[in-house]
Amino acid sequence: MSIAKEILSIILGGGAGSRLYPLTASRSKPAVPIAGKYRLVDIPISNCINSGINRMFVLTQFNSASLNRHIKNTYHFSAFSTAFVDILAAEQTPDNPAWFQGTADAVRQSLRHVGPFESDYILILSGDQLYQMDFQAMLDNHKKMGADISIATIPVGDREAPEFGILKEDKNGLIASFIEKPKKDVLKDWISDTGEEMKKAGRVYLASMGIYIFNRKLLFDYLQNDFLEATDFGKEIIPQSISRCKVASYQYDGYWTDIGNIYSFFEANLGLTEDLPDFNLFDNNNAIYTRARMLPPAKVSGTTLEKTVIAEGTIINASRMEKSVVGIRSRIGHGSTIINTYMMGSDYYETLQDMASDQAKGIPLLGIGSRCYIKNAILDKNCRIGDDVRINGGPHLENTDHALYTIKDGIVVVKKGSIIPNGYVI
Repeated sequence: MSIAKEILSIILGGGAGSRLYPLTASRSKPAVPIAGKYRLVDIPISNCINSGINRMFVLTQFNSASLNRHIKNTYHFSAFSTAFVDILAAEQTPDNPAWFQGTADAVRQSLRHVGPFESDYILILSGDQLYQMDFQAMLDNHKKMGADISIATIPVGDREAPEFGILKEDKNGLIASFIEKPKKDVLKDWISDTGEEMKKAGRVYLASMGIYIFNRKLLFDYLQNDFLEATDFGKEIIPQSISRCKVASYQYDGYWTDIGNIYSFFEANLGLTEDLPDFNLFDNNNAIYTRARMLPPAKVSGTTLEKTVIAEGTIINASRMEKSVVGIRSRIGHGSTIINTYMMGSDYYETLQDMASDQAKGIPLLGIGSRCYIKNAILDKNCRIGDDVRINGGPHLENTDHALYTIKDGIVVVKKGSIIPNGYVI
């Protein structure tokens, strides 16, 4: 049987995404734009497609309109194929009037939609992680081990280990024990053999990536009978499964990051500007799919560019740009300097009439104006930054939430659609 028929994927849309606020003020976490032209949900969907898995459900609950629209406009398969990407939004039913209470509860409430689709295995993914992984290899390992559940694990060091669920394997490669977010003083008891290369890097703990393969029958039994009250996979079902069935670890040694907060989101995007980024957008075998937009090529005039990623449809007249990511349909005026910044771009172009009308009313044009200095910032979609604006993010700034922007960890996040007037200083 081909992998397309034997496995179904369920992608979890996540909760309210409060740690990613204000990027999640009007959209769900998986709908947050990344790398200037993609959405976070494109990552797990692309990993599935590249692994030969083409039947996917995306579970959503908060601010799901833009995510629904993106998936509807992006993932079209042949009328002669069984492939699909379907949104399952949280819904009230006669038997369950409540919202999703956690990862396991979200899957439980969706089983009646998943049930009619035949499969031997269910792959459960998160909608807010950045990585490139071959799920076919993970499934092969699952079968070889004769496992009931497989957990994708990644080796981590002392600093990161207390943020994860940490696993320990037995001599057969099956998981023997699990601890959720261990304190530093007990870490020495959780060291695993992660391989020579990982040991040299100090990455000696196996952390759960929140990626699971379940044998289908077991998952249905667990959620509908054995663990009827359990709401979360990582905190409840996985730890209790270790003594009940065969739980295998599938060690992944590539790049993986959990986009949990503004800092990790900012770092992941700026990391794409490196000469050899950890997350490779230029990989023939691991293409990232997204909505096909009919946009013109980027146009750059009089600008010194240093380690900058520029999406299509942009018009740049800045004097200097350094370690920045520029999203679709962005416009940057003359004499501006942009450093360590992620500009998400715009959803539309202003016409010449729109521009004349804006200028007559004293409203800045869509994009960044002239003679601006912007550093350590995220500019959400459809922002209007006037002329001579200074945004200088860094550790000297205190965390705050303003009507136009939010500051977190020294990063200035200009809110979606904000209008920053000429000469404004942050």
